[in-house]
Amino acid sequence: MIQKICLSRRTLLVSVTLFLLLVWLMAFPAYGANDGTDIEQRVKAAFLYKFASYVDWPAIAFPKADTPFTIAVTGSETIAAELVQLVAGRTAQGRSITVKRIAPGDPLGGVHILFVGRSESERLAQWVQEVKAHSILMVTDMQGSLGQGSAINFVQADRRVRFEISLDAAEKSSLRMSSRLLSVAQRVYTGAP
Repeated sequence: MIQKICLSRRTLLVSVTLFLLLVWLMAFPAYGANDGTDIEQRVKAAFLYKFASYVDWPAIAFPKADTPFTIAVTGSETIAAELVQLVAGRTAQGRSITVKRIAPGDPLGGVHILFVGRSESERLAQWVQEVKAHSILMVTDMQGSLGQGSAINFVQADRRVRFEISLDAAEKSSLRMSSRLLSVAQRVYTGAP
């Protein structure tokens, strides 16, 4: 009984710490032009990493006990590079993390989070179609993408990186989002945005 209580307190402490880190990252301002862009990309990479802890994937998304957690990036080499550095030696949901750079037409099997950067805005509909066959959390960085099928979209609010969520898109991908993640979102849409 005492061991269960200690484990619960440890789990609660870890959850609270991760939540506070997520809130801190949301409040991190984008400063000047060059520094702000670099900081903005770092914050987005950190969010991508943290989203893994606040979303539940169906068991089929991890066919083996040692299946790594995969974050794929298209349309932003900067965010891909930041993620590679950020996740080195870290885990998500008890799994090692791999970062994969992908191009249009690359297979999405084994991907858990797909970030689609602004430079891929003309191919967003194609990415949305490809994601539908998988349980992938699609995260974007462009206006109007939630209405096209993205589950999370980064936005700027008061010179800070924030995000908005489409619960409908997440549910269509068989994903469940933590109430903690929903509580720190700039906006949560339950229907069409």
